[in-house]
Amino acid sequence: MGMLRAMVAHPEEVYPMVKLKLASDRIRRQIPAEPHWAFSYSMLQKVSRSFALVIQQLGPQLRDAVCVFYLVLRALDTVEDDTSIPSDIKVPILQNFYLHIYDRKWHFSCGAKDYKILMDKFHLVSTAFLELDKSYQVAIEDITRRMGAGMAKFICKEVESIDDYDEYCHYVAGLVGLGLSKLFHASGSEELASDNLSNSMGLFLQKTNIIRDYLEDINEIPKSRMFWPRQIWSKYADKLEDFKNPENSTKAVECLNDLVTNSLIHAEDCLQYMSALKDLAIFRFCAIPQIMAIGTLALCYNNVEVFRGVVKMRRGLTAKIIDQTNSMSDVYGAFYEFSSLIKSKIDDNDPNANLTRKHVEAIQKACGSSGLLKTRGLHMHKSNRHTTLLIMVVFLLLAMLLSFLPDK
Repeated sequence: MGMLRAMVAHPEEVYPMVKLKLASDRIRRQIPAEPHWAFSYSMLQKVSRSFALVIQQLGPQLRDAVCVFYLVLRALDTVEDDTSIPSDIKVPILQNFYLHIYDRKWHFSCGAKDYKILMDKFHLVSTAFLELDKSYQVAIEDITRRMGAGMAKFICKEVESIDDYDEYCHYVAGLVGLGLSKLFHASGSEELASDNLSNSMGLFLQKTNIIRDYLEDINEIPKSRMFWPRQIWSKYADKLEDFKNPENSTKAVECLNDLVTNSLIHAEDCLQYMSALKDLAIFRFCAIPQIMAIGTLALCYNNVEVFRGVVKMRRGLTAKIIDQTNSMSDVYGAFYEFSSLIKSKIDDNDPNANLTRKHVEAIQKACGSSGLLKTRGLHMHKSNRHTTLLIMVVFLLLAMLLSFLPDK
């Protein structure tokens, strides 16, 4: 019923959802025959359906490299995330993971569900890695080595300051941005982007995930691992888990808004990075997640539901973003609209209201001064009443037509 209500409220999203479903079905039928590539691409679909969709648009060699890169880092992340692994075992694995990718026999059992399968059969990912062009292998090894070392550092270190927060996000996501820039350059499709811009692309996504996943992370079993920096949250509570209590809702939302404001710092760098991309497939690959990030921040901002359950974009809006992101004009339009939504939710009594407004207006200025801004009508909350009535009539006619079909 939830899906039906969303379709009735936002009928303009029905067609993109159908296109997305057909594209997803087509991808599932395009799994390569070789066992190691079959495993890699089928596993990619299981651990990240949205990523699996945008990656398919890349050229064949680059697509294989990005697929392997993602799975290697997802495996590394699985080791880091598994709180049941003792630190004295986990740290050496993280530090030496870049060596394991060359070992066709190495695997390590950890994680759960699909992630456990990925780890149990990681040797198949290694086999795929060893078939990549040397330039891709060098880039993937370098990022895996640096990320593993960074993750190991934070196993025994809390995220205390904002500098710690930026450093941790650099290791787990900023390096992904650097690695992808290296792969794009190695493919011959793009100029090598600066480390600073590449890093911002990763930090914007990672900080969004950390903000959104508060409740999931704080309830992690056997023990929670939190990455909200103490320098920020300690201004609003004595303990991070205090934000779960309804009586602390006001302070929880103020802390949330503080973190969203911190994330918005990276938006202008992301716009600059994407504006320099030349290849359409690479552009879409980069732009869609960034639009999803600022959209998620807009949903989370000033929203106490972050501390009560899952806050995420409705499926239809996601499908619409995937369908309609084809140029920087689309990106500027989306960033402008979502930043406008954040601006509309700013409470002047919020401690960071002025700073939030400053960052939002900077994003809007960057979009407007590009000369490419056009609004996209993403409709985060509102819907077109006349179109809604039309779609209801269509559903009614379809139901009547089906009622006249003979029974089998």
